[in-house]
Amino acid sequence: MIRLPRFRHHAPCSIDEAARILSGEAPEAMVLAGGTDLLPNMKRRQQTPKALVSLRNIHRLKQIRDGEGSVVGAASTLTEIVQNSQIRESYAGLWQAAVQVATPPLRNMATIGGNLCLDTRCNYYDQSYEWRKAISFCMKKDGDTCWVAPGSKRCLAVSSSDTAPALISLGAEVVLHSSEGERVLALADFYRNDGIDYVTRRPDEILTEIRLPPRDDVRSTYWKLRRRGSFDFPVLGVAATVGLAADDTVERSRIVLGAAASSPLVATEAAASLEGRKLTDDAIAEAAELAAKIAKPMDNTDFTLHWRKRVAAEFVRYALRELRGDDMGETRRRVARWDLLPPA
Repeated sequence: MIRLPRFRHHAPCSIDEAARILSGEAPEAMVLAGGTDLLPNMKRRQQTPKALVSLRNIHRLKQIRDGEGSVVGAASTLTEIVQNSQIRESYAGLWQAAVQVATPPLRNMATIGGNLCLDTRCNYYDQSYEWRKAISFCMKKDGDTCWVAPGSKRCLAVSSSDTAPALISLGAEVVLHSSEGERVLALADFYRNDGIDYVTRRPDEILTEIRLPPRDDVRSTYWKLRRRGSFDFPVLGVAATVGLAADDTVERSRIVLGAAASSPLVATEAAASLEGRKLTDDAIAEAAELAAKIAKPMDNTDFTLHWRKRVAAEFVRYALRELRGDDMGETRRRVARWDLLPPA
């Protein structure tokens, strides 16, 4: 049995109290929400905080509020996201991403904020302490060599969040709270393409809420590649959002790739190629090839990196065809191993 290391546990009842505790304990403290990622990492000694600041008793962080857009408390569970009819209707891409994370028992515990802050993953890192010690550790924890690319000066661990690409494609913002106050930033700016220093959140800050813009008649979708039909982290995630004019011309679009680098990748050139055009087969094929060019998979997750690079274009094509209105149910079942059809 692998046991947790010793740590101090705090259970504040307000955001301000949590921020004060975190400020006093930082940088040796970490925030605990659902714990589905952090606690296993602590057992493997990948993350070793001296104190945990639990968000369980802060009810404001569990609220989902509707207005001009939607505000989702960071401690809302993925199950609550999946069960929310407004999110399913207005933000289909987020709903599809959330419902494909792990398994029902894990979604009952895991939070949306935790999924956005998910630790980057790598075959050489996600192992027991003894296994990692046997290879002299790696750059991400306790070592100085990236075993994926020994000549690399930075860690190449992979961003494996499902909800991050979906929310970035929707133009979401996040609120970060500390004892010094709040700051708001675009979710796209929350990430760095670095396997170790992968978020811009400071150690004394708490991710408190996610702000979604008004639906504004956009269509969104999320496609996930994995070996099994449940539980697995994404080997590739593709999120796409388009806003269409009355004549079906694309007025605005965004395409984001997940699990293809150490951060979600915004395919700016691919999205721009669609604007002012209809979602014809040629336009979709061009955008798919442009999006695939930015994918930088490494040999540190499931499947071969060359195949993962090649299949990125196919998944972008699937996503854009679905946004066009094509019936992609059978393709989802066959390729994405997902039987549950997306909302109409």
